[in-house]
Amino acid sequence: MDNEIGEERERLLDPVDRISEILFGLLMAVTIVGSLSIATAGRQEVRTIMAAALGCNLAWGLVDAVMYLVRTATGRVRNRTLAKRIAALEAAKGRDLIMRALPDALARIAGLEEIEGMRRNLLALPAAGHGVLRPRDFLEALGIFLMVVIATFPVVLPFVLTSDAAQAMRFSQAITLVMLFFAGFVLGRYAGYARPLRTGILMAVFGAALITVVNALGG
Repeated sequence: MDNEIGEERERLLDPVDRISEILFGLLMAVTIVGSLSIATAGRQEVRTIMAAALGCNLAWGLVDAVMYLVRTATGRVRNRTLAKRIAALEAAKGRDLIMRALPDALARIAGLEEIEGMRRNLLALPAAGHGVLRPRDFLEALGIFLMVVIATFPVVLPFVLTSDAAQAMRFSQAITLVMLFFAGFVLGRYAGYARPLRTGILMAVFGAALITVVNALGG
């Protein structure tokens, strides 16, 4: 079906997906950089840690992008199979199947007329004439890869700009906390919280706790 459920997307990835991918890359990078021993760090060790952080995020960005394609393809095949089953059933059984497929929050408020309207709209859709994955899906997967990788650079940039490893570490951690705060703020505002500043602060506190744990483990 050309217009399947969940297929209307005005922009590449929703805010939660975008922020989640950035946070993933950011936390991965700061965890690796945090393993650097400041007391004994030389330029070679710093370069090794920077390369490790970038390499790790490159690898996980690729894995995350591929898994996004797998999830997208799986969900799309499931929706198509579900649509075919509904079309093959009599009206009452088709409505029951739609009801069971809806998220709980929608199922509780959807009435008979709404469910029947969904069933009729589903039957009116033309048959799908394209593959499971589309060019847009690959573009979104590329976006996921880039967000995970790009999140590495603010963390390692201080080590490029200064030869003082201890100072660079402090700047790196400060940048990470600021980014975590803004990420939490954006997520809180998107979720509709009355005080998104709180979610920003909580996210920054979580980041500070993570940095502290990494340092305690030998960073």
